[in-house]
Amino acid sequence: QHVKDIILQSNPLLEAFGNAKTVRNNNSSRFGKYFEIQFSRGGEPDGGKISNFLLEKSRVVSQNECERNFHIYYQLIQGASQEQRQNLGIMSPDYYFYLNQTDTYQVEGTDDRSDFHETMNAMQVIGIRGEDQQLVLQIVAGILHLGNISFREEGNYARVENADSLAFPAYLLGVDQERLNEKVTSRKMDSKWGGRSESITVTLNVEQAAYTRDALAKGLYARVFDFLVESINRAMQKPYEEYSVGVLDIYGFEIFQRNGFEQFCINFVNEKLQQIFIELTLKAEQEEYMQEGIKWTQIQYFNNKVVCDLIENKLQDHPPALLLLLLLLLLLLLLLLLLLGVVWEEGLSPTGEDFPGAEGRAWQLSPGDCHLPSSAFIRMLFPEKLDSDKKGRPTTAGSKIKKQANDLVNTLMKCTPHYIRCIKPNETKKPRDWEESRVKHQVEYLGLKENIRVRRAGFAYRRLFHKFLQRYAILTPETWPSWRGDERQGVQHLLRSVNMDPDQYQMGQSKVFVKNPESLFLLEEMRERKFDSFARVIQKAWRRHIAIRKYEQMREEAASILYNFKERRRNSINRNFVGDYLGMEERPELRQFLAKRERVDFADSITKYDRRFKPIKRDFILTPKYFYLIGREKVKKGPEKGQIKEVLKKKVELQAVSGVSLSTRQDDFFILHENDADNFLESIFKTELISLLCKRFEELTRSKLPLSFKDTLQFRVKKEGWGGGGTRNVTFIRGQGDVAALKAGGKTLTVSIGDGLPRNAKPTRKGAAQGRGGSRRPAPSRSAPPAPRGACRNGGAQISRGDGRNQRDTYKMPQKQTRGPPAAALPARSAAHQHKARPPSEHNMDFLNVPDQGVAGMQRRRSVSQRPPPARRPKPQPKAEGPRCRALYQYMGQDVDELSFNVGDVIDILMEDASGWWKGRLHGKEGLFPGNYVQKI
Repeated sequence: QHVKDIILQSNPLLEAFGNAKTVRNNNSSRFGKYFEIQFSRGGEPDGGKISNFLLEKSRVVSQNECERNFHIYYQLIQGASQEQRQNLGIMSPDYYFYLNQTDTYQVEGTDDRSDFHETMNAMQVIGIRGEDQQLVLQIVAGILHLGNISFREEGNYARVENADSLAFPAYLLGVDQERLNEKVTSRKMDSKWGGRSESITVTLNVEQAAYTRDALAKGLYARVFDFLVESINRAMQKPYEEYSVGVLDIYGFEIFQRNGFEQFCINFVNEKLQQIFIELTLKAEQEEYMQEGIKWTQIQYFNNKVVCDLIENKLQDHPPALLLLLLLLLLLLLLLLLLLGVVWEEGLSPTGEDFPGAEGRAWQLSPGDCHLPSSAFIRMLFPEKLDSDKKGRPTTAGSKIKKQANDLVNTLMKCTPHYIRCIKPNETKKPRDWEESRVKHQVEYLGLKENIRVRRAGFAYRRLFHKFLQRYAILTPETWPSWRGDERQGVQHLLRSVNMDPDQYQMGQSKVFVKNPESLFLLEEMRERKFDSFARVIQKAWRRHIAIRKYEQMREEAASILYNFKERRRNSINRNFVGDYLGMEERPELRQFLAKRERVDFADSITKYDRRFKPIKRDFILTPKYFYLIGREKVKKGPEKGQIKEVLKKKVELQAVSGVSLSTRQDDFFILHENDADNFLESIFKTELISLLCKRFEELTRSKLPLSFKDTLQFRVKKEGWGGGGTRNVTFIRGQGDVAALKAGGKTLTVSIGDGLPRNAKPTRKGAAQGRGGSRRPAPSRSAPPAPRGACRNGGAQISRGDGRNQRDTYKMPQKQTRGPPAAALPARSAAHQHKARPPSEHNMDFLNVPDQGVAGMQRRRSVSQRPPPARRPKPQPKAEGPRCRALYQYMGQDVDELSFNVGDVIDILMEDASGWWKGRLHGKEGLFPGNYVQKI
């Protein structure tokens, strides 16, 4: 992360010191940068290196019309603190000669104050010490004050016009004021004559003094810029290199109203880069087609090698290069001085700057200038030992640029290059302003027309045979996981399999060439679809696995609540939890009572008993903070008169629930206690409901919800109507069978039900059972559905009343299609049955609910009534030799390995299992069926 931060923060820092507003760009890079980002074997950036060249130093002292100096000057003026302004002598930008020559100070869309703080933060991230940050700003301010030193002529010699202008730059640069005055108005020279040497001081004229001042300013700024680049490199350096990605960012060809040696060097480097572009995109492209035996007609193009040779040819070449001619002119000047008997030792600066100014003069920053200050920081910027005798010709700026350009070319040729060509559409720096002639000029001279011709006639994609097979092998069974045979034939087989037109590709000696990008996109799209389908299979299996684990955990948590307190039903202890049994996402008539985006933890149709123990259907909805009871009423007036509408009967905060009472038997009754009155409810999913209620109650109150287990329960009713208020009693006694029998008398309800599983029973997965004939067949892991209760066989409780009022609630649920529980909630079938399972879209979820109970029951009755009877082929009925049973209730099979039967059908029993699922034969078909739906005969 440290390296990533440095890479990101190096950009605003180098832009502040190396970018400026030009007539063509408000944020133009005035230096060349090759940024090499180094990566570890794992692909993480862990190092980097910046190579900089061609800093436009002349911009420090002068700018073209409507341009600005480097951004850092304006950032410092706008963003400096009051203390910094006082210490550095910061004034308005029009005060400084180096800034006021163009009368341009602001840039549209640029906030110099904010950018200054970003620049200082970048220094901090990179690791530049606070005192060094201050010294950098001190030199920047010192350069501004240095530019305000002006000169007047006295007897052909230069004198500082105002001695006070020397004070502040001398203070900021750590130089004695008189020493600074001496160095900008005079120059020390060594003369040699007849073996003798003599030092003389030459006083400069006004023009020479101004140039010496500017040379000192440019030299200081260039060394500060180099210091920043070196600081970035030190912060990112690594001892060894593994992999790297290089980014070359350099300004393009430039033509200004006033052009200097710097523009010449910039355009020379661009010619070298253009030469690489031609080599790799035009020349090498066509040569590859010829080598691979591809049918190809050569396309002519302009090779700018002649331009590069014109600039950098050697002496023996003809004609000699421009850089060499410039050097020869300089040597000729020195030869003339030798004839006069004087040699200027200063000749060339340590920076090798032959032509630093826009005018191209040979005046240089003298060795003495580099050691003016007493500041240790500035001495560190100039580490050269200038007092030693120098022998031989120093490196010139031209030869240095030439070497840098060739080194850059060699570096780029080792890489796989990718180009971004920036076309300048106008000179107004505004969108939607298109100068066609300017664009055509750039397209023509950048060689883009020839490049497009080669690309159009050529092939957009080429790949070695084995690489191509490796990437697209997944598309056909023959090539996956690997092709066995000749690689060329494997590629041809793959392309024919995806129906690619023969004119869209050619087979070379070692590579396949694909012509149009669309053909390549087709391959990539097919490959993505393959991976997408595999990913979906994996995701589906994983989500199912996670859902099963989640529901198993919920089932175990729920079982622990009732453990040792209540008997469990044999057919529901291993049932999966679904939560939403009403399909709330598709029930806006129920969602209207909930808050927006309120999550539903549990929803089901339950039975509520009133003060007279009359059963009433209600929709029970549990959310993280409330539970709702929703009923239906007939509209008595208005345009919707006679229609059945949903009505919110009760909305209770979970904190208001004071406890839950249950019996110790295997029944489905429970009482929710509130402050005002209680709710006597019945739900076949009571265990799931109560476990979720306990969890949400604890989340809200940080305390446990009180649970009471007794066989005599009481619940309070409100004092309404003739029935009166007070309490009602519910007594649970031992009866016969798994179906509860209810008997109401006065204020007491007696519930009789047979014994269930022991109170210490826990959910388990049923194993395989031994069947008849010695074959072992695992029973379904889901429990068998409980048999319908009562003689009416519709799941309702049968109530015997002593007062003869035995009328039942005849309310019917609205006939709307409900959504089943999610597929992840399906109980896992045994391994023996998996190969017969239906696709997920064909699964029916009704087996999770009690038959003919609630919404699921209505859906089942509706599906049964609408389903045509299956055609049966008459077969001789074999005589059953084993036990048989008669169907008490109708059952519709939920899977392909289950039997369906009607009331009264006689079934041959082949196997009885403790899980409740039996195996039998009916009409010649074998399958599973719930044992509690039949009676042995």
